[in-house]
Amino acid sequence: MRYISTRSKTESRQFCEILLEGLAPDGGLYLPEHYPQLNLAELNRLKDVFEQDGYAHLAFELLSLFVDDIPASDLKEICVKTYRAEVFGSELIAPIRHLENGLYIQALSNGPTLAFKDMAMQLLGNLFEYQLARTGRRLNILGATSGDTGSAAEYAMRGKKGVRVFMTSPEGRMSAFQQAQMFSLTDENIFNIAIHGVFDDCQDIVKAVSSDLAFKSKYSIGTVNSINWARLLAQVVYYFAGYFQVIAQNKMNCEQRVSFTVPSGNFGNICAGHVAKMMGLPIDQLVVATNENDVLDEFFKTGVYKVRTSANTHETTSPSMDISKASNFERFVFDMLHRDSELTYSLFANQIPSQGYFDLSKNPLFKDAHQKFGFLSGKSTHKDRIATIKEVYKNYQQMIDPHTADGVKVAKEFALAGTPMVVLETALPIKFASTIVEALGVEPTRPAKFEGIEDLPKKVKNMPSDVNVVKHFIEEQCKD
Repeated sequence: MRYISTRSKTESRQFCEILLEGLAPDGGLYLPEHYPQLNLAELNRLKDVFEQDGYAHLAFELLSLFVDDIPASDLKEICVKTYRAEVFGSELIAPIRHLENGLYIQALSNGPTLAFKDMAMQLLGNLFEYQLARTGRRLNILGATSGDTGSAAEYAMRGKKGVRVFMTSPEGRMSAFQQAQMFSLTDENIFNIAIHGVFDDCQDIVKAVSSDLAFKSKYSIGTVNSINWARLLAQVVYYFAGYFQVIAQNKMNCEQRVSFTVPSGNFGNICAGHVAKMMGLPIDQLVVATNENDVLDEFFKTGVYKVRTSANTHETTSPSMDISKASNFERFVFDMLHRDSELTYSLFANQIPSQGYFDLSKNPLFKDAHQKFGFLSGKSTHKDRIATIKEVYKNYQQMIDPHTADGVKVAKEFALAGTPMVVLETALPIKFASTIVEALGVEPTRPAKFEGIEDLPKKVKNMPSDVNVVKHFIEEQCKD
């Protein structure tokens, strides 16, 4: 399997050649030259693997379809090392739980940092360590987080040999718990950078550094954001695991279609669902759930992709989705446009920076997108989140975080009789305690290891939204 850029100005590469990178040198995102195709017999075999051998072996089987430059025995060992009950709190790793009338929540937040990002980041940490060890390289990871990617990356990379992590986040925009998870880490290889701005400013800095090929090469810059293909690939696995659990509980076969609703900001999580669907997993609808930052909802309803400025990116009570420039969206648009790299390049390299939007409403490929790719979208507000948290707690005695509440609210708008709907959980409620208290009047349960985390000393550097300042900081830390 080889990988190409969405802008096709870069030669194709193997998995390990792109593993430690983020953007391709031409500024595009990597995708496989083709998606492996799974027929009914192969789906049934994977279902048996999951039910008999577990999540780690399912992960190995799926990753093997995309990775041919890591020996199979090594790849299996990495998967087994990663997906363990003692790390993720359940033998199923990503269990589902039923709410009502075919509506499910898939629990993805029982890992070390209580957010779905752990599902991929734990694997990424082990893959990085493996590849660095066998090549003798060092890696400086530069990332951007709106809340959960940062802590998931830092917990996955802390203490890893040959790795430093430089994580940017929007100053004052995360919850107190999210900040504490990151800023309380004192490991020598972890560096937190609070940027005066919004998440998109942080993301722009990461992209600017990744596009400076000389700097990227000199300081061995890599990324753990979902622009990294390996991270998105890891997320594909839990769509299969969720699907197999739903059809098993309902005594259905592998031809039954299942829908997924995904709280979405940067489009990485739901893009993994798109990949799973392209592989042949019988997904009916992929429903994008946004908060007040509704750029993606607007596109899927109108065909217009209009990036908001920092000043017009709302600060909400589902802050991990306070994003107005969805990095992974380019991957889907590339597929939607029949992999027309020139048109993709013109949209994302030319129109986005200069005009801030593009309009595909009259393009027949956009009009066919729903039928072919199954995307729908909806929007949720603070009022909706509070109401949904209350409803789920009252009716099902389950406490959900604000982002998952966005997902449940939108999922109910698109639920169809006879087609199960799975909402992907985003985080545990404790990460957003103030919103839970507002909705329910009670504090969410806090794992013992996080008691008093907000009171710990903080290790963080505040910086302006200036790529040169961030570059200088990286240079200073790499002098040793």
